[in-house]
Amino acid sequence: MGALKPVPNGLRERRTERLSSRLRAALQQPKKIYLSGNGAQGDTLIASYNVHKCVGMDKRFDPDRIMAVIGEIGADVIALQEADQRFGGRVGLMDLSRLERQCGFLPVPVTGASQARAWHGNLLLFREGIVRDVHRIRLPGVEPRGALVVDMELTAGPLRIVTTHLGLLRRSRAQQADAILTAVSTRSERPTLLLGDLNEWRLGARSSILTFDPAFGPLSAALPSFPSRFPLFALDRILANPPDLIAGIEVHDTPLARVASDHLPIKARIDLEGASTPFTAADGKMPPKETATERPILEVT
Repeated sequence: MGALKPVPNGLRERRTERLSSRLRAALQQPKKIYLSGNGAQGDTLIASYNVHKCVGMDKRFDPDRIMAVIGEIGADVIALQEADQRFGGRVGLMDLSRLERQCGFLPVPVTGASQARAWHGNLLLFREGIVRDVHRIRLPGVEPRGALVVDMELTAGPLRIVTTHLGLLRRSRAQQADAILTAVSTRSERPTLLLGDLNEWRLGARSSILTFDPAFGPLSAALPSFPSRFPLFALDRILANPPDLIAGIEVHDTPLARVASDHLPIKARIDLEGASTPFTAADGKMPPKETATERPILEVT
């Protein structure tokens, strides 16, 4: 093997300058809260949390600690990422029966999912409501990734939730965003949330999730959630169609959350009763109106 060539000083300085500018941009972002400005208080709390396979910043595998953070959040619905082992049998990492007893959460049933009730690590939990439909999406890209599209009836009204964990490569993320938009645009019209670890903190032209605009927003509501001990990057997002469905977004930043995973949870208050009519911009067409004839998959009251 030949000797390593030294990096020219000019190139090293340019790389350092680019990194410094990125860090400055991240540090200048709003830290923990976004308010829509429309005065809505919201009627439902929705959260997203990358649990990092229940391994904390102290390198300890501790599912009980993750379940304690979930209890702190107090959401009506919460989407988890990395909720199972990635390889092999994709075994679950948390005791879901215990989580139900402690927090009142049930997993959304997913046909063909792992023993963890998760689809490519995506697990959706809810307290009360009716699950009308569950659709799995295999996402393109180098790594195995997926998304869940779940139609629910909550106390405040109907809601579609799209939960995902996008890939590490920018090109893959862009392809995956296209696939999600295509899948959602063919489904019936209802208020929709897109949430999860999107693995993208850029807000400018190089952002791999610009595809979601204007169908989902607000893209500007980027709250740093990673790494949990010193959040700099807004990898975790909650977006909506219509955007005014979201009354406010907040990072759940507590001492326990800062150590339980390498991501902080994010949570959004949504206003199902006051939101405007949803729309789709993937192909410029409105999706078909939904009907209420389908039988529920799961009902919890």
